[in-house]
Amino acid sequence: MKKIPLEILGLSSSQSQSGSFALILGEKTGNRRLPIIIGMFEAQSIAIQIEKINPNRPLTHDLFKSFAEQVHVAVLEVLISDLKEGVFYSKIVCSDGATTFELDSRPSDAIAIGLRFGVPIFTVESVLSEAGIILSDLDENAEDSDEDDDDDEDDDAGDRPAPAPAEPREPSGQVSLDELTKMLAQALEREDYEKAAKIRDELNKRNG
Repeated sequence: MKKIPLEILGLSSSQSQSGSFALILGEKTGNRRLPIIIGMFEAQSIAIQIEKINPNRPLTHDLFKSFAEQVHVAVLEVLISDLKEGVFYSKIVCSDGATTFELDSRPSDAIAIGLRFGVPIFTVESVLSEAGIILSDLDENAEDSDEDDDDDEDDDAGDRPAPAPAEPREPSGQVSLDELTKMLAQALEREDYEKAAKIRDELNKRNG
């Protein structure tokens, strides 16, 4: 089983689920993105670690790290191992120096703990193939549609904020595949990964 390294690209509040957040993971050696909806507590724990903030009292994931260190268990890596019926599954790979073992975990908890140990995050091809969002082809489509508008712009246009695209409509059986692809590109440009994931699922359903 080939493991694919991931990195954390962003964390933003969910627009459709109150109290939830979208954690965006990116393929280190490719152009796919993996958006995962997580809870508020887990998002806070991840954000605190990313920003190197020391809370007044240890959070649950800090407690896990302290306990593991006391019993001489090291975390080696985090693996997002499966996706079943829209739910991600992951494992925390640990070692006591003599034995390597795995703990089943939600990805949000696994990543929050993995960050505290400074270990790599991995996934497998089956998960990225099913839930990953590919950027390159969509970026090319977006560039083609705006080619005439870009002819007069100078080389540093990318340093300026991009104009807000039209709000993409919700996926519908009445929308063509080409239109869905454009909607997906627009959602990605707006960094609305949650909507992009819904449109991606509709495209997969049509193509499947």
